[in-house]
Amino acid sequence: MSRVGKKPIPIPSGVTVSVNDRLVVVEGSKGKLDYQHRPEVTVAVEDGQVVVARGGDDRTRREVHGLTRALIANMIEGVTNGYERKLEIVGVGYLAAIAGDTLQLRVGFANELHQKIPTGLTVTCPDQTHVVVQGCDKQLVTQFAAEVRSLRKPEPYKGKGIRYQGEQIKLKAGKAASK
Repeated sequence: MSRVGKKPIPIPSGVTVSVNDRLVVVEGSKGKLDYQHRPEVTVAVEDGQVVVARGGDDRTRREVHGLTRALIANMIEGVTNGYERKLEIVGVGYLAAIAGDTLQLRVGFANELHQKIPTGLTVTCPDQTHVVVQGCDKQLVTQFAAEVRSLRKPEPYKGKGIRYQGEQIKLKAGKAASK
């Protein structure tokens, strides 16, 4: 049995969850999210809780059971509190700025890099070396942050590049002078 899938999800006040056929719609103060769940499981709202159940014990039903419960729990968390990823830019002359719906990055290349900000996300630059990505969809927030980070990953010799805030980069020694 899936231990994650069996646990009911409490619905906090201010959040509405509706299930129509296979479409789960979660609406709260931070936004509105929807998810079309797989036919192997059933989702129901009972007594202020969301309950995910499965029809049998075959492998795919067990796998999808816990996944569906976790995705719906993330949706409820997102419309209640939202998600946030912070990035820091390390390097001399490296900086970030917002221009309309585009994140502009100068990270040591000949050209400035432009990353379009998806709808549903709020991206801010509190200063030139920090980027904050916020939104109610966990997948969208973390995907955009990962795409921005992949434009200039931290290199292992000086640590220059774009990294998540608090990320530890293991630095290599570099060339040693020969004797």
